[in-house]
Amino acid sequence: MAANEYRLENLPNGQRLVTEKLDHLRSVCLGFWIPAGSRDEPDRLEGATHFLEHLLFKGSSKYTAEEIAQVFDTLGGELNASTSREYVVVYGRFLDDQLPTALDVMADMLITPTFADLDREREVILEEIAMVEDSPQDLIHDVLAEQVLDGHPLAHPILGTRKTITEASEEEIRGYHKQRFQFSDMVVAAAGNVSHDELRELLLERQPHSDGAEPKRTPAQPVMKPCRFFLEKETEQTHVCLGGVGLARDDDRRYQLSVLDSLFGGSLSSRLFQEIREKRGLVYSVYSFSSLYQETGMTGLYFGCRPERLQEVMDTVGRELVRLVSEPVPAEELQRAKEHLKGRMILGLESTSSRMTRLGKGVLTNTEILSLDQLAARIDAVTPEQVLELAAQLYRPEKLSVVGIGADRSQFESVVPADCLAGL
Repeated sequence: MAANEYRLENLPNGQRLVTEKLDHLRSVCLGFWIPAGSRDEPDRLEGATHFLEHLLFKGSSKYTAEEIAQVFDTLGGELNASTSREYVVVYGRFLDDQLPTALDVMADMLITPTFADLDREREVILEEIAMVEDSPQDLIHDVLAEQVLDGHPLAHPILGTRKTITEASEEEIRGYHKQRFQFSDMVVAAAGNVSHDELRELLLERQPHSDGAEPKRTPAQPVMKPCRFFLEKETEQTHVCLGGVGLARDDDRRYQLSVLDSLFGGSLSSRLFQEIREKRGLVYSVYSFSSLYQETGMTGLYFGCRPERLQEVMDTVGRELVRLVSEPVPAEELQRAKEHLKGRMILGLESTSSRMTRLGKGVLTNTEILSLDQLAARIDAVTPEQVLELAAQLYRPEKLSVVGIGADRSQFESVVPADCLAGL
């Protein structure tokens, strides 16, 4: 089946079902996409969505936590979940003839969780928060989001805070589940050797009628004010992110952004990797990134280095930023970035998990699901002029915030004065 030959249907129970049949396989990847993320939480319940994701695995009306694990182990498959700023996905991979059993377990988890061991799982999440706080290369992305998206619901930390997780009551968590985790609001996506009609009937047997309507989000635009921020922690390296507001996920320039990201810091041959790591040996990790959300996005770059190298790394980053926003990309470099993107897409779609994710996320976020040929055409159409124009909008130094984590605030502030970016 070609990459765009999927089947999408609005079911009588309110769900949207999307499938892609790959009959040369013996496996299925099934995902339930829930339109709730950290941005949808009230301030006092920051982290509730991720907390709920954990609790779904702790038992349901028909299965204990141990039985849920045993069923998927017996199927020879896997069961997992993840929470983002805008959605939760619960997904499983299993043999094709085990679809009824797998769906029954997953649906029961989602519809009738028992919230068993809530306080024990609370402690697990507090340990997860502590783990991230001990991993500055991960923590710094939350720090950047809090600064760039200050005042916007997208700035909520996905894990929540120690205070909100400690104080969240079972009643509040149950209420949040009832409000945001309605079965009818979920997108169901499957890829592999799966029958769309069989899956449709299994879902309708489980719940034939709608039990709610998807809560609507009120779009909001962040008020961006470039800033400098430093979090003191005992670390061997100084970790730095520079970033600002990016593109919304329905922006037609998102393909230009993918090309820009690839050539700037998204591959081994990218400018940041070559100039900072390969040519100078100043860092182990350096990369650019972009996140696209409903009405806005975030774009930036990250590096970590020993404190004594911070000045040289920042100088190099500054030169690359100026070059990025002022000089057209050479044709050969642009083509290399395009080929890297296309190759990564093709390799990604060799797994049922990636294909399921492509379908489920596309339907949930109301973005077009393109074939490989269509995607390649969008990427090939990107011009040097478009890349330069977009870079000038997103990466102009004076528009970027800079955040750091490390042991020496004074050293960071001497290298990164409050007005340093405007002077790059």
